[in-house]
Amino acid sequence: MTGDQPRLFLGLPMWANNEWRGSLYARHAPPEGMLHDYGAVFTSVEGNTTFYSGPPKAATIAHWARQAPAGFRFCFKLPARLTHEKRLVGIADELETFFEALAPLHERLGPIMVQLPRDFGAQELPALEALLRHWPSAIPCAVEVRHSEFFHKGTAEQQLNRLLITYGVDRVMLDVRPLFATPAGDDTRLIKAQGEKPKRPLHVISTANMPIVRFIGHCDMAINERLFTPWCERLTLWIKQGKTPFLFVHTPDNRQAPQLARRFYARLAERVELPPFEAFPGERQSALF
Repeated sequence: MTGDQPRLFLGLPMWANNEWRGSLYARHAPPEGMLHDYGAVFTSVEGNTTFYSGPPKAATIAHWARQAPAGFRFCFKLPARLTHEKRLVGIADELETFFEALAPLHERLGPIMVQLPRDFGAQELPALEALLRHWPSAIPCAVEVRHSEFFHKGTAEQQLNRLLITYGVDRVMLDVRPLFATPAGDDTRLIKAQGEKPKRPLHVISTANMPIVRFIGHCDMAINERLFTPWCERLTLWIKQGKTPFLFVHTPDNRQAPQLARRFYARLAERVELPPFEAFPGERQSALF
């Protein structure tokens, strides 16, 4: 996509996926060039590798900085060592190291996502507040909670939302309604995805200026289309309000995620002016032969 200041950042859970050769990527695309081709189409990506492995090596970061266009945004996750093992306590030095490692990406950093454990409840909100109080002002932040008490519209959720509003931090909205729309049956893709994702209600709220939606799709595209319809209205509203939403599109095995994201973008473009969506490099190559 083109344009200096995207009004919507659109992305997938990753950029390196061999299943996308022949569609998003050329059939024989080398892995080291995938980010370049991905960035020619999508404007953002979830950075899940940092959640499991911590900050990448300096050479890797430098390679990403060379390949990603200026308007691209990496939305990395805070390492699980800080969120799940240390539960945000005593992490100042490691947090600084993490941010220093990402520094070469500068303006290409979108909101860093703080994904909290499923048992991280209201009792531990002081640790989250301490983190947000010392968060670097130049780096956006978003928080994803998974404890059930943050989804009952009671005191715990009110405390969480007030905290995020106070510090200008958005709450990540994980929409798993499509994924859990039907029983998995014997579909191994659904079995795996439903086993990995938490089944939590969807609470639609923007507590800052960069609302993040993680849409976890189903294998049945009709289900995805139906459940995305309300998002068309909400994302359009946020854009018209001057917010900059991030939309990340998943499918159970992510094989069809690029096509589903493209379809959602086309539906949004019918409602609000957006830059044209570029053709997939793999499809452009196929058209030449």
